[in-house]
Amino acid sequence: MAKSAKSPQTELPHRAFGWAATDTSGTLSPFHFSRRENGADDVTVQILFCGVCHSDLHTVKNDWGFTTYPVVPGHEIVGVVTKVGNNVKYFKAGDKVGVGVIVESCKECECCQQDLENYCPRPVFTYNSPYYDGTRTQGGYSNIVVVNQRYVLRFPDNLPLDAGAPLLCAGITVYSPMKYYGMTEPGKHLGVAGLGGLGHVAIKIGKAFGLKVTVISGSPNKEAEAVDTLGADSFVLSSDPAKMKAAMGTMDYIIDTISAVHSLSPLLGLLKLNGKLITVGLPSKPLEVPIFQIAAGRKLVGGSNFGGIKETQEMLDFCGKHNITANIELIKMDQINTAMERLGKGDVKYRFVIDVANSFSSL
Repeated sequence: MAKSAKSPQTELPHRAFGWAATDTSGTLSPFHFSRRENGADDVTVQILFCGVCHSDLHTVKNDWGFTTYPVVPGHEIVGVVTKVGNNVKYFKAGDKVGVGVIVESCKECECCQQDLENYCPRPVFTYNSPYYDGTRTQGGYSNIVVVNQRYVLRFPDNLPLDAGAPLLCAGITVYSPMKYYGMTEPGKHLGVAGLGGLGHVAIKIGKAFGLKVTVISGSPNKEAEAVDTLGADSFVLSSDPAKMKAAMGTMDYIIDTISAVHSLSPLLGLLKLNGKLITVGLPSKPLEVPIFQIAAGRKLVGGSNFGGIKETQEMLDFCGKHNITANIELIKMDQINTAMERLGKGDVKYRFVIDVANSFSSL
């Protein structure tokens, strides 16, 4: 006789609670599920805060076409260690730690051997991913998570946990390409296209590297915020042809954080000879690449995923040294659907973070 499938609440030994989306409406609601027991190489984390990433919104609505429901989103997790396995050497109960976009990889491929687990051909993402035991991962919109020690990050003591949480995705997503593509030379000119969750962190990291930073946005009301609040050196209104023309050929690098479908041609026009345009915004449809414009200026169009664990720790330490955090709006878990709706409209400055501990404190 065939064995009946276990429910998410009972398939693993450790009871957990969170909020999940169950269909393409993307509406989240309370959800009981389970986590694995803490193994010899595992760290159990009581989740205190979790950032709300644009990827979460894409996933709950199945914009990318590979969501499996029910899904508990969240990969900007900060919390406190409650238990460690016998083989765990670098973490102990009470440590403040982070968990980012990835929670497992094959550990054997060339990418894993080079500390580039994010490019492993067999990654296990923090949510909406099949785990090696046949279950599916669920993310940080929940009270607890169990993670292999390799994928746990030490959180700098001087950074606030709530405002630091978005660094685990937004921070590394802009830090990694800036390092890899050599976009860190002091005095060079960095353009940041899009002023949202990624863009506002890119300004801060760019300034910490000693770059001149210009924000490129189609929203005129973002100029004062970009320059006066976030510390950008200048602002270019992309919807104003005269302003764009005046800025042509002035930038060494552009990091494109725009998540909507958009033209790359205006951005390429802002670059100097040998300029670099790196896209990290992940629109849901392909972008056109203007080859003649690239060839005529010997320009480079590149992309970047988030970052490996070693580099993510490097980024956290860098942000700790320079006191870089995200600008956040702290919410309770029961406000998440309104927050998702606002995120879809770009109505947040600049990252929602869920106060998980206080949302679930009565459990």
